[in-house]
Amino acid sequence: YRVPRIWLFGFDENGSALTSTAVFQDIMQDYAKKTVTIEPHPHITRPHASVHPCQHGPAMLRILQSLKECNSELPSVDQYLFIFLKFMQSVIPTIEYDFTPDVQVRGADY
Repeated sequence: YRVPRIWLFGFDENGSALTSTAVFQDIMQDYAKKTVTIEPHPHITRPHASVHPCQHGPAMLRILQSLKECNSELPSVDQYLFIFLKFMQSVIPTIEYDFTPDVQVRGADY
């Protein structure tokens, strides 16, 4: 699909791996067991929740087209990743991504 794919694995407050049932409690019910499934991770032996990438491309294209219609510049690659993570937040609303502080490097703000 040529888009990022999200693999998730979680632990409870006691450090035990979450069960599939517990994982799906954090997923929007419209996506649970449809767009988000429990699958074997390609590089790690234990199963992970996976957000299937089949609709990532069309969804991101719609977002980018909306930005272009607002006369916004198209995002850079690093900005695209943050937009993608915001899109993922609609699938997994219990994950928060907006804890990034401003960074100043050699007089440039990022």
